[in-house]
Amino acid sequence: MKAAAPESTPTEQSGLKPGLSLFDSTTIVAGSMIGSGIFIVSADITRELGSPAGLLSSWVVAGLMTIAGALAYGELAAMMPQAGGQYVYLREAYGKLWAFLFGWTLLLVIQTGTIAAVAVAFARFLGVMWPALGSNLWVGIGSAGLSGERVGAIVVIAVLTAANLRGLDIGRQVQNWFTSAKILSLALIIVVGCVLFPNAAAIRANFGSAHAFFSGSASNAGFLAAFGAAMVGSLFSADAWASVTFTAAEVRNPRRDLPRALAIGTGLVIGLYVLANVAYLSTLPAAGSAGANAVFARGISHATSDRVAAAAMQSAIGAAGAWITAILVMISTFGCANGLILTGARVIYAMAEDGVFFAPAARLNKNRVPAFALILQAVWACILALSGTYSDLLDYVIFAQLLFYVLTVGAVFVLRKTRPAAPRPYRAWGYPIIPAAYIVAAVALMLDLLAVRPRFTWPGLGIVVAGAVVYAIFIRRRPA
Repeated sequence: MKAAAPESTPTEQSGLKPGLSLFDSTTIVAGSMIGSGIFIVSADITRELGSPAGLLSSWVVAGLMTIAGALAYGELAAMMPQAGGQYVYLREAYGKLWAFLFGWTLLLVIQTGTIAAVAVAFARFLGVMWPALGSNLWVGIGSAGLSGERVGAIVVIAVLTAANLRGLDIGRQVQNWFTSAKILSLALIIVVGCVLFPNAAAIRANFGSAHAFFSGSASNAGFLAAFGAAMVGSLFSADAWASVTFTAAEVRNPRRDLPRALAIGTGLVIGLYVLANVAYLSTLPAAGSAGANAVFARGISHATSDRVAAAAMQSAIGAAGAWITAILVMISTFGCANGLILTGARVIYAMAEDGVFFAPAARLNKNRVPAFALILQAVWACILALSGTYSDLLDYVIFAQLLFYVLTVGAVFVLRKTRPAAPRPYRAWGYPIIPAAYIVAAVALMLDLLAVRPRFTWPGLGIVVAGAVVYAIFIRRRPA
């Protein structure tokens, strides 16, 4: 029974309420992953790679990398079930500076930028049914301004933050309901496209011959470089799976349930993503087909506004498909925003507890949630939504996000050497081969991005480096 003491210690020290079950933790993993990307990014991937084989391969490889990373994180989560999750793993393996750089980038861009992006996506698809949201109420300098969809995004962020301020149970219930709904939504697209209304002409165009399936891939001398760049869309549509580790102190049995939630959640979502793309290819040609109706002619690569899911559903069941897809995306983005809001504040809380962030962020309200951290996160996400800069910022931190993933998976190796006697209720499956393969693949992708997309990678590194200056300021302000 001695093993129970370390498990309960983080929760007792922090005062956070341990109210998350395995099901709750799994819905946080799946719900944070499924946002708007799966409904959109396949168009850009197809334009980059030019073939059905390239499209499916991008999702499969990204999926394998995601699952490999999640299996490695499971060991760290079971070993250190503390609020902040990935922040704690980086701190224990490399020191407080690297942990702070992660938390800084998460707060400044990764979590808040993604919250802003999915909230705007919610409002944008709501505009399909309520066109007034597309109007401009005030136009500012550059991309800044107050449009109907940005107002809608701010309302979503405010409502979900208010719900999470009322306690873990409210946030948990919202996450459970909306994650269940979005999983059923993806299942509906798969069943409609693959089973009920597949398009014979699209299937012939995409799968009718080896030439059709691989066309545009094998003959492209720069395919590997293009493949790496195209994978950005699929990788980050499957991102945020590590968010559940931020809530580790609120999981009832974290040593058992966190590794399971990571494995089940990522495996389920990746399976749905691959099948959803099979559904797209079963209803639309990858590159379009002249002479067919307008939706079919544009195909996946040139779907209107890249709304591939809407085009696939419209091709399968007619005009109602666009409305149905808009509702499905709204469900998905609302649930995704809730998961990100719920989890992200816990990293800010952990930083404040370490004395490297504003002290009020370490305080809990009467509902035992980090109120200051939740409000700060919401305010900054709203500013990003209002300014319209979140899209560029997310492009800039793609490289940085991969860097922190590599460092965290590498922490499995570091801590096996520096803390060999630490309790490990779960050990990373396939160690050392699977974690090492993840690191090699992620580093190769990072090098590819440095060569192919330098305009985005170097500013991302600049954001991370700027955090070192902020860290030094907080360290100086700490009492001796």
